[in-house]
Amino acid sequence: MLAILRHRTFRHLFLAQTVALVGTGLATVALALLAYDLAGDDAGEVLGTALAIKMAVYVLLAPVSGALVPPRLRKCVLIALDLVRAAAALMLPFVDTLWQVYLLIALLQSASACFTPLFQSLIPEILPDERDYTRALSLSRLAYDLESLLSPMLAAVLLMVISFHGLFAGTSAGFVLSALLVLGTVFPAVEAAHGRGHPYERALRGMRIYLRTPRLRGLLAINLVAAAGGAMVFVNTVVIVRSALGGGDRDVAWAFAAFGFGSMAVALLLPRLLDRIPDRRVMLAAAVTMASALLVATVLWNGARAAIGWATLLPLWVILGMAYAGLVTPGGRLLRRSARSDDLPFLFAAQFSLSHACWLLCYPLAGWVGARFGLGTALLALSVVALSGLVFAWTTWPRRESAVLPHRHDDLPTDHPHWREYPAETDGVHAHEYFIDALHERWPR
Repeated sequence: MLAILRHRTFRHLFLAQTVALVGTGLATVALALLAYDLAGDDAGEVLGTALAIKMAVYVLLAPVSGALVPPRLRKCVLIALDLVRAAAALMLPFVDTLWQVYLLIALLQSASACFTPLFQSLIPEILPDERDYTRALSLSRLAYDLESLLSPMLAAVLLMVISFHGLFAGTSAGFVLSALLVLGTVFPAVEAAHGRGHPYERALRGMRIYLRTPRLRGLLAINLVAAAGGAMVFVNTVVIVRSALGGGDRDVAWAFAAFGFGSMAVALLLPRLLDRIPDRRVMLAAAVTMASALLVATVLWNGARAAIGWATLLPLWVILGMAYAGLVTPGGRLLRRSARSDDLPFLFAAQFSLSHACWLLCYPLAGWVGARFGLGTALLALSVVALSGLVFAWTTWPRRESAVLPHRHDDLPTDHPHWREYPAETDGVHAHEYFIDALHERWPR
């Protein structure tokens, strides 16, 4: 998997992503501790609100970012977005009221909502071979896991000598270094593939492709399962560790690291696993694991509270992390197989937006419900969400898939170029690799 780093352009972008995510991971720990400092036992509600704001701007801005930015400006835009994120992170240590936290989070995450789809859409252009792309996705997944593994470990060490406010400076430094790495990267020369029409019309193209492709509707349900488990970890870890277990700031960081350890362990195994086992089977197995772990946590919290301790929490967080990696890592492979290359930027933006709509549902469930009705109720609600996503994915995603599908074009003129490219066979039916586009607006039955 590390051999993919021989590709110079990908190596630079991967390093830019990694240092930015290490900084983001420091901010995750610092934000949780800041919320507890400002709101005490209601920190879950504060975090739920802050992260719901993050998801709202992701849902609104991500689809438009890929449509608005032409290829020739992607480098300048990515650098500018990194600098905006650096400035917002640098101001967070100076806030003393909740509305200031929410405002800066909205600014920082608006920049991230535009940055991430642009970054993700570059990878298939840089690495057109699917095996290379699969390994790049897993390596990219490992970089995301740094946010929940190495960053909390680094935070635990730093908290021995500085207050949590100093962690925000590390976040800002990560974004600045990311901008410098992007500056030194040679981007691929790609012609503008945005087509004509209003940017919002082009953005909606990705949504139409996504929602009309059966395997991607299954992927959306898988994203819901991942959000249910992830929201519980990211929102309520600080409350469980500080209030239920009586831990300190460093203990919060180590609990986050347990989740990241499980996620990274599975991400290392996935490239070879996906060479042998279909994506559907791997992702549904991970969904079963995630839903089962949430149900176990629900039973323990509501029925055997005395059993909740470090010996229970850490293994559960590791299992949730393992399931999380199995749910989210293969998603890019499905997207790449589900659209023509011209439409990939819009499809990645749609995935980014729709997946974060799932988080927009789950973050308030984890934070607001947990603060007002107790963590047991929040766990039960998130378990129901995970089980619902599992059932929908199982029934929606076809067991057998073929890239080449027979279909008809009853309303297409006989002299249309599409017939010359793919001649009709019996009864006006022809077959070719099938994607949702202007000529194929519905998936064939």
